[in-house]
Amino acid sequence: MNIVANWSYPTAVKLGRGRIKELADACKTLGLKKPLLVTDRGLASMAITGHALDVLEEAGLGRAIFADVDPNPNENNLEAGIKAYKDGGHDGVVAFGGGSGLDLGKLIAFMAGQTRPVWDFEDIGDWWTRADASKIAPIVAVPTTAGTGSEVGRAGVLTNSVTHVKKIIFHPKLLPGVVICDPELTMGMPKAITVGTGMDAFAHCLEAYSSPFYHPMSGGIALEGMRLVKEFLPRAYKDGADLEARTNMMSAAAMGAVAFQKGLGAIHSLSHPIGAVYNTHHGMTNAVVMPPVLRFNRPAIEEKIARAAAYLGIAGGFDGFYDYVLSLRSELGVPDNLTAMGIKPDRIDELTAMAMEDPSCGGNPVTMTTENTKALFLDCF
Repeated sequence: MNIVANWSYPTAVKLGRGRIKELADACKTLGLKKPLLVTDRGLASMAITGHALDVLEEAGLGRAIFADVDPNPNENNLEAGIKAYKDGGHDGVVAFGGGSGLDLGKLIAFMAGQTRPVWDFEDIGDWWTRADASKIAPIVAVPTTAGTGSEVGRAGVLTNSVTHVKKIIFHPKLLPGVVICDPELTMGMPKAITVGTGMDAFAHCLEAYSSPFYHPMSGGIALEGMRLVKEFLPRAYKDGADLEARTNMMSAAAMGAVAFQKGLGAIHSLSHPIGAVYNTHHGMTNAVVMPPVLRFNRPAIEEKIARAAAYLGIAGGFDGFYDYVLSLRSELGVPDNLTAMGIKPDRIDELTAMAMEDPSCGGNPVTMTTENTKALFLDCF
């Protein structure tokens, strides 16, 4: 099944096999004449990146790349990227890759014209209004994984290299102007990355659906996103060349990011500090802490999860859904707990304090306190 679609929600999305060939047209649509392609070190030398640069060069848009991007990007990566952007006289960014490349690419486009430090634009209240919106450069996003959904998001995650705390930087104009979702770009992902990114998409949908905030549109998107992951992630894991599965996982990833406007919760507020301190893969960490968080939240979400289970074709209400999550993790080779990831419970107090500062904890169905969050962390080992 060859899926091809053009969507205008929440931005212009070009979905389908081979659509990377439209990259130059996407840049020109936004008025770009000299874009900087931003990606991570691992992708920099890969054929898919070279092909994207070929498309830009053949259209007369240059062949500039910045790839000094860590798995959990920090302000040092951002500073280096802004320097490359300014030194090259660029007028926009092609954010290319997984969550790290997409987030840092977006933040380079955002910060290159600002005079205040990036931390002044953290997603707190109306801090985003501090930015000079007229100085934010256009962004084309090209995801090469199916999980983060940053390609359709209005924020980027940046780790403070001193405190190791992840901060969410927000501005409405961080939403890319054009997104190209080409499933062929995801076919070379290792199985572990397919799993980690896919479970990230599932976590986004699950937490958005479970959030107590009122946003029925996001709730509906989250529910269908979970269904797509349930049907297509095992297929993508078993056969990385299954283009139908890859395409639907790209859709699920974008849906998760749209849905979590409704809120995230304890899965992310635990995962963010673990990733910042131990440099673990974000999506895989989400998958590891998911069952303990489901148990933690059960008193507040049991009925809601039972409704989701029915929609997903899972018998047994909450218990059936919980058992499904365990089964899916086993099928995909997800570690059983944080201990199996190689993490020791010797920094629990530090992680707990970081989790309590994470904005995701405010959207958890059960109110998170220092005491119950520490107990939840311990339950993850």
